[in-house]
Amino acid sequence: MTIGVIATLKIQEGKGQEFETFFGELQQQVRANEPGNIAYQLTKSRTEPNTYKVLELYKDEDALKHHGGTPYFKAAGPKFMGVLAGAPNVEYLDGVG
Repeated sequence: MTIGVIATLKIQEGKGQEFETFFGELQQQVRANEPGNIAYQLTKSRTEPNTYKVLELYKDEDALKHHGGTPYFKAAGPKFMGVLAGAPNVEYLDGVG
């Protein structure tokens, strides 16, 4: 069963470009190294300043677990801490059909 993830991230004022740059590098690594990842897309809110949403889709629970255990995802942790304006809100979804 596919697993969806929507991570809502509030970024500190003036840190958007820094965030977009390192997230773009992370996104490239995910797409190049995770065959179980179907989608990994950063989006920016049109109505809420400094709010981003990461739209993720994995082929199954194992692919999601693999993503969280990769060295590049773990290495991104300190970079996220340097730009986040609060705790991320992460919603997990089960594919239907």
